[in-house]
Amino acid sequence: MSEKSTTGWKRALTKILEDLSEEQYQKMLEFLDKIPKSVKRSSLRGHMTQFIIEHYGEDGSISEISKIMEEIPRRDHAIQDLLRPFVEKLEEDKKGEKKKRNGACSKPEKKRRRSSAGFQKNNVVNDSDSSDDESQNDDPEHPQSDKKIEIPSWRTSIKNLKNSGDTDEKPIIAKVVQKSGLRTYETKTKEKKFFFYLGVADETDCIKVMMYGKERFKSLEEGRTYLFRKVLMEKEVMKVTKKTIFSKTRETEVSKDLELQAQMLVYNQSPVCSITKIQSFDEITSVSVEGTVTEITSVEVKLKRKRTKEKRIRFQLKDKTGSVWITLWRKDMEQLRETSVGDFVKVINVKTSWYHETVYLNSTDFTRICKVLVIVLFWTSWCSAGGPGLNQWRIFCHYVTDQHKAH
Repeated sequence: MSEKSTTGWKRALTKILEDLSEEQYQKMLEFLDKIPKSVKRSSLRGHMTQFIIEHYGEDGSISEISKIMEEIPRRDHAIQDLLRPFVEKLEEDKKGEKKKRNGACSKPEKKRRRSSAGFQKNNVVNDSDSSDDESQNDDPEHPQSDKKIEIPSWRTSIKNLKNSGDTDEKPIIAKVVQKSGLRTYETKTKEKKFFFYLGVADETDCIKVMMYGKERFKSLEEGRTYLFRKVLMEKEVMKVTKKTIFSKTRETEVSKDLELQAQMLVYNQSPVCSITKIQSFDEITSVSVEGTVTEITSVEVKLKRKRTKEKRIRFQLKDKTGSVWITLWRKDMEQLRETSVGDFVKVINVKTSWYHETVYLNSTDFTRICKVLVIVLFWTSWCSAGGPGLNQWRIFCHYVTDQHKAH
């Protein structure tokens, strides 16, 4: 950055700090983890500009302040108009550097590209350098993706929290994927208290969260992303205490696989059994099954006590050992909305019911239905001129889950 632009950034940063309320200013200082706490406590707001640039550098301070203003949040014109010219200039400089690096292609690289092009021309698939494999590995939804996930220095990730057991005084940003119902417990003085669980996830992992209080239950919404500060870890569960502060923030990207895992954290999963095996179970045994949907019907049932009719959905599930009818009641029926005959599904947490020596399965409050697509096989063949034929099987395992939740 030139001396002229550095001076301009100092002026802009000073104005940004002056425009923040006291609460926003203190929130910003929490994010600036490279600056010692003693400096934060003793320095005047007017002097903080210099400290930020000294500890983060000119380019680093622009990038960091831009991220923090998004989180506070200060996305209004008063702040963003001051930031924008420097952020855009920084992005242009980075693109220029990237073009310079990519522009210089070494001879071995050129040779490799020509070799790869020759293989493609002759319809030969190179196992060690397949463009299909590369594109799949770059896909964040692909289970074998090695794409590096970068977490800003001012916050920590769920993966780091689970590995270390400590947030290192940094906040966590996570999406609330699943929320349990409100539950109760009694204190030593027989006082009734409320608690509930969350299944949350970020870009790196998912974790079960335990929270207390009716008010917090009302304020937290499924599908929203929150910033959590001052949380505790206890036996692989993130605990939100009285000291914990949380607030809504911009949405974070979470893969479908992690969302499914987060949902399962809230509701414990019964063991998956074959349909033949459940024939030996007693009444009201909790199980999970998987198989192909062969039939779906909708019927009305007359309730004796209420003297009214209630709608229910029944569907037949078939695996290699047999078939069984599963009944969905009330809100659970919504989970089958996008499921069709022929779909392979996993049905979690249903209970056995016997009638005329035949076993049936009924939905519960914890039933979840996952639609699963498993393995696709592709066959390619190649014969060299005058040589033996080569049959090459390539297997792409693509596991996609489509979770249908009851609302």
